[in-house]
Amino acid sequence: MRRLTLIPATALAAAFALAPFAAKAQDGDPAAGQRVFNQCRACHTINEGGRNGVGPNLHGVVGRAAGSVEGFRYSANMQEWREGQTWTEANLRTYLANPKDLLPRGSMAFAGLRNPTQLNDVIAYLKAN
Repeated sequence: MRRLTLIPATALAAAFALAPFAAKAQDGDPAAGQRVFNQCRACHTINEGGRNGVGPNLHGVVGRAAGSVEGFRYSANMQEWREGQTWTEANLRTYLANPKDLLPRGSMAFAGLRNPTQLNDVIAYLKAN
């Protein structure tokens, strides 16, 4: 015979109260991501219609065809990789954690984001823009 275990009402209330925060932690915080993105501003802009810098404008990057910003000259490695590729959260996560993992011969001079919270936050910021 199975034993029924009852969970105290206070434990259930706490679990439901904390659920939105757990989801937010996994999804990232766009406001915190904006602060993380400040590291990227030396090379990238993110405003709609913004100019390209050393790197392409990143407005609308999530869901955009890779290597498709008009007027930006991409590295040979990016030109090879981009065929049929779209920037998704998954490949952005790989690229932003360590660009050389995705494009070993790419020209982005950024070592990557090692902090998972910062990575989630900056991706949330990119999605919001």
